[in-house]
Amino acid sequence: MSEFTPLRSVLYMPSSNERALEKAKSIACDGLILDLEDAVAPDAKPAAREAAAAAAASGEYGRRTVTIRVNGIGTEWHDDDVVAASQAGPAAIVVPKVDSADEVAQLVAAMEKAGAPDHTMLWAMVETPVAILSALEIARASQRLGAFVLGTNDLVKELYAEHVPGRGPILPSLHTALLAGRAAGIAVVDGVYNDVKDTDGFLAECEQGRQMGFDGKTLIHPGQVEGANAAFAPSEQAVEDARGLIAAWEDGKGAGVVTHNGRMVENLHVESARRTLAIHESILALGTD
Repeated sequence: MSEFTPLRSVLYMPSSNERALEKAKSIACDGLILDLEDAVAPDAKPAAREAAAAAAASGEYGRRTVTIRVNGIGTEWHDDDVVAASQAGPAAIVVPKVDSADEVAQLVAAMEKAGAPDHTMLWAMVETPVAILSALEIARASQRLGAFVLGTNDLVKELYAEHVPGRGPILPSLHTALLAGRAAGIAVVDGVYNDVKDTDGFLAECEQGRQMGFDGKTLIHPGQVEGANAAFAPSEQAVEDARGLIAAWEDGKGAGVVTHNGRMVENLHVESARRTLAIHESILALGTD
């Protein structure tokens, strides 16, 4: 069974906050984005850069996927951020507002020049109309591009749209990013939910994201982790069904038509079942820290 990295819950943590970085070691999220951008004031960015690099290189976050979000291309902090993050060797460097394949090539070249190890991937934030319209080209631009991260707040702003339940105004954009990501074989992580007190709304959006096909959701508060983990994990029933379907398929090899629970089984069903089990088993392994 192929290796699968769970990204059900990917939590933004401000790298300027030492207590937050320490607390993140005990939060049951699948991934962390140690933030140097929106969550950090301009005068705090150099110190936050050092703190994020030290945290990512520390090896103290267990099986969590630890990434660093740098400041965007063209900002005064970007180049130094990329160098420090590359040398720290996180699982990925997250870059906001990646709008083209050329920018991906530029970022990958900068990472490699700075000595980023092979395991450090690039995660591109998709959060502008240009990025949505160029999504497939961006997704296929480099083998080092490992994920799309949806920046839904910026996307809503740039579309002059509104935040509404169900996210109708941006659904075409979300689908486009998902199509591009799946075509390129990379992970795709949904955007944040802003109202940390609205549990029902958050869970509904997690369910929507799971149904659409996202790998997980970016989060802005530790209180959202449990809900995202549950929403993006296969249910016990789904795991049981997947095992039964695979067993029926293997038992029926060479027998012509194979059925499970009264339904015909084809290769595509088996592939989906195996993915379900890969996710389930990877989640179990993540919980053994």
